Amino acid sequence: MSSDRYSMYIGRFQPFHDGHEWCVRRMLNKGKKVCIAIMDIHHVEPKKNPYPTKEVYETIWERFRKEVNIGEVKIIDIPPIESVNYGRDVGYDLNELKPPSEIKKISATNIRKENGI
Repeated sequence: MSSDRYSMYIGRFQPFHDGHEWCVRRMLNKGKKVCIAIMDIHHVEPKKNPYPTKEVYETIWERFRKEVNIGEVKIIDIPPIESVNYGRDVGYDLNELKPPSEIKKISATNIRKENGI
């Protein structure tokens, strides 16, 4: 990890699952530091977002404890957002991560349903 810059990964993470972890590990395996931005949405839409930000943070921290401790991963919370916008080339890339089909099948909606939420 040579750069002081981070790749940002934004989500509600309701809950944070193996598909999310795959995306973060993909960036780490490419030598990128990752800033995981948890949208603090539970208090705005609790039925669609049953997991409080603190609980999501703890779940992510458990999966990436080592990487957090050595500065490869940062976990932050952000306010509820409706869009991500940019005006022109401002010094960063926009990248879509394309997981393999077995990872793509993972659904937080289905996980919530399976857990009776």
